Order: sequence, then structure tokens, then C-alpha cells
Amino acid sequence: MVIIISKRFEKLTKRLVDIKTEMPEEINKIIDYFIKNKTLDYEKILWILSLKDEVIKEKIFKVADIVNKILNTDIVTLKGVIEFSNYCKKSCYYCGIRVQNEEINRYRIPINEIFQIAKNGVEMGLTTIILQSGEDDNYSDDELEALIYKIHHELKTAVSISIGERSKKAYERFRKAGASKVLLKHEIINRKIFESIHPDKDYDLRIKLLDHLVDLGYITGSGNIIGLPGQTLEDIAKDIIFMKEHNIKMIGMGPFISTHNTPLENYKNGSAELTLKAYAATRLAIPYAQMPATTALGTIDRKYQFKALNCGCNVIMVNLTPDKYRENYNIYDEKIKVDLIETAKEIINMGLSIPPYTLRNLFIKEA
Repeated sequence: MVIIISKRFEKLTKRLVDIKTEMPEEINKIIDYFIKNKTLDYEKILWILSLKDEVIKEKIFKVADIVNKILNTDIVTLKGVIEFSNYCKKSCYYCGIRVQNEEINRYRIPINEIFQIAKNGVEMGLTTIILQSGEDDNYSDDELEALIYKIHHELKTAVSISIGERSKKAYERFRKAGASKVLLKHEIINRKIFESIHPDKDYDLRIKLLDHLVDLGYITGSGNIIGLPGQTLEDIAKDIIFMKEHNIKMIGMGPFISTHNTPLENYKNGSAELTLKAYAATRLAIPYAQMPATTALGTIDRKYQFKALNCGCNVIMVNLTPDKYRENYNIYDEKIKVDLIETAKEIINMGLSIPPYTLRNLFIKEA
């Protein structure tokens, strides 16, 4: 594996050197630093986030795209998400399923039905099932452990969990049961803003739990929200540095979307363009990361979600939640459904690839 990675970086270096003739001096400085250090520092990340010139932005997107596709190939991984509960005990100011929101219809999908949804997703060619919910203690650790074990061992697929803060012991059990990936977003590394929008979350506990998940051997995911009230470009740059320094392997970054009946409902949405710049900067800072083109970005503008695949992103999460439940998983307003077949076709039409197993199964399904 080390030899393969070394060969890929040699190939990448040659390609980056070749394109320097078409790049302005500022970007060539970024390229030179990246080739030497295989990452970017805070100042260079901040420079990318600050870009306003459209031509230079497109050029830095091209650099990030080359880095991604040579190091990680042009295959876009499709992961299936099951939003199995919209109950949540937390009060996050930006979230539509916060405990105080009495305007949404709450649901919990029964364990057996969750398994059947996962089975359908695997039969359609998905190789990772994401179990996602609000922070809902109604599902015991025993139940989730058994569900993870059954999905992983009976369906022979990777299991990722995104269920908020559970005990360290619970996460150890889930890891042994077969969960290999976990997503726990830090949301924003600026402590003052974090505490102002999370009235019942502990900043230090969040960071310690993330580090513990890394230590347990999870492919650990985190991420931030682009455009939170009071957030600066410096904050976003620090988010990226935080994820690099804490060995985060999956990075979910999406724009803030104002949501009805939340304390932040009157604030403007985050910028799709800034989100793309954050993707490009992150790809250059953490070159081997799995980085989704997020549903939140697609909700603001679907074309940006696909453009992100040429700005450093290499994953899209498709929705497996049955519509009767999905329409109430309103973590933000107007959340789109990312359909597997439609998304796969668009990726292929862009000249990119999807995993061969997924491709074969989708053709079988459509035949």
C-alpha cells in the first residue's frame, strides 16, 4: 500500500509541475508548498477561502480536482443513508429536529424495517450503509449493537454510524459489532460560537469523544457548517486545521441552511461558493480524505453538489429512507432527496466513475 501511495504521489507531482505553466504565481506557490509538504498550512488555506477572482477560483478547483483524482481515483463512492429516527434530545439552534420543535411529526423506524431498508440498499449495489438519527436514547445500545452486527455480517457491507454522542463504552461495542466508520461533526471549532448555538452540548466532551473514536480504530468523520452566524473565514480555516491535526478521515462540510421554527431561522443561508472553496482547501490540506459533496449543498443548488465532484469531493450520500419517514427528517428546510439511480447517471454523464459493484447492480435493477 505504501508503494502504491508513493507511486501515485510521484504521478501527481509530475502532473502538478506540468500545469504550473498555466497557473498564476500565487497558485504556483500553493502547488510548490503542497508538493513539498503533502498538505497546506493555515495561511494557505485562508488564502484559498478568501479568493474572489473567478478565474483564480476555477484554477484552484482544478488543482484540488487533480489531487483528488490522481491520489484517490475518479471513482465517486455512493453511500446509502437511513435516517431511522427524527427524535432528538438536543437543542441545537440551527436544527429542525431539535427537541423544542413541536411542529414536526416524529418517527422511529422499527429495527427489523431498518434492516430490510439496508438490505434493499445493498442489493442495489451500495457498499456502505449509514445509520443516522437524532440523539435518540429510545434505541438501546444493545439494540443498535445487534443491528450493526446483523447488517455488517449478514449483508457483508460496511456500516457507518451517525447517531450523536453516546458513551465511550457504547462506541467500543459498536466498533466490535462491525461499525467501521463513524461521523460526529464538531460543527465549528470556535468555542464561543459552538457554545452559543449548542446550549446543552459540552465542547470539550465533543473533542475528547472524537479523539476516542479515532483511538478505537474507526474511520472517523467530522465536519463543520459553513456560514454560521458570527463565523469568519479564519474560523473555517481553523476547522480544517483541526480536522487535519486530529486525524479525521471523512470530512462533511455543508452550508448553513436557515430552518423554520429554530432560533436561527431568520439568518441567511451559507454560501455555496464558499463551500466549494472550503472543499478545495480541505482536499489540499488532507489529500486522502473521504469528502462528500453534501446534501446541504445540493439543497441550496443541486448543480453545486455535482460541481463539488470537480473541486475535491469524492463521495455522495444517497437517501434510502422511505418517503413516509424522510419528509419528516427536517434537519434543515427543503432538504432534497438524493436518489441513487439519478445520482449515479449524472456522475457517469460527467465522465466520472462509480464503483463497479454499484454499477453492475444498478444495471441489473434497471434491466
